[in-house]
Amino acid sequence: MVTTRLRVKELLRERRWTTKVLAEKTGLSESYLTHIKNGTRRWNEDALKKLAEAFELSPYQILEDSIGAPATSDAGDQLPEDLLEQTKALNLQLKIIPVVGQIPTQPSEFNNRNTQVSTGYRDQFVPVLGQFEDNSMFALCAEDNGMAPNFVKGDFLVICPGMWTNSGDIVAVEYGEDDKQVRAIMQVNYMEDFIVLESVNHKKAPLALVRGKDQFRIIGKVIYRYQKMA
Repeated sequence: MVTTRLRVKELLRERRWTTKVLAEKTGLSESYLTHIKNGTRRWNEDALKKLAEAFELSPYQILEDSIGAPATSDAGDQLPEDLLEQTKALNLQLKIIPVVGQIPTQPSEFNNRNTQVSTGYRDQFVPVLGQFEDNSMFALCAEDNGMAPNFVKGDFLVICPGMWTNSGDIVAVEYGEDDKQVRAIMQVNYMEDFIVLESVNHKKAPLALVRGKDQFRIIGKVIYRYQKMA
C-alpha cells in the first residue's frame, strides 16, 4: 500500500548528498526539505516534480510504501525505463487519492475522506499519474474474493467519477429501488432499450434494466488496478 511519505532521506543517503545540496538542486528551502525528509510536513505536486528531477527518478520512485520500500507498478517491479521517460516527457500530473472500503454515494473530496475514515482506511492513499482533473477520484479496496479471479481481496480499484463510459467498461454503479439500492463494481453494456449489468467475472446472470424505468446511475469508471502483492 502506498502512503504520502517520500523517500528523501534514503535517497540523500544513497547519493551522499546533504540537505543543502538538495536545496540547491531543487530550489526548495533547506527547512522545507528537512520537514519533507522527516515526514513532518505535507508536500505538493510541484515539490515532488522538483525532487524527481533532482534525483533523476520517476515520481513513483520517490514515493514510499507502508514498509519503507519504493512504490512499484502493479506488476511488482520498478516501472520500465521507457515508461519512466514517457512520464517525464509528458509531464504527467500525480494525484494522491484516498482508499475507501465501500463505494461513496456521492463521490467528492469531502465525502471520500469521510467514507475513508468510516470504513477503516484512515490515512491510506494510492498515487495516480495522468492528466486527471477530477478531484472526486477514490480507490476502492476489494475486501473479499467476490470478483475473483479478475479482482482479488486486497486489490485497489481506482475509480474516476468524471470519466465517460462505454459498453464493456468496468464501473461503479448504483441500481434498485430507494429502499433496496445496490452499489457494486460491474461491467456495463448499453443497448437501445436496456442497460445490461454483468458481474466482472461473469459468474452471475446478467441484469437487464429498462431505460427510463429502472433506477440506475453510473458512479464512476474503474481506470486502474493496484494488484495485491503475494
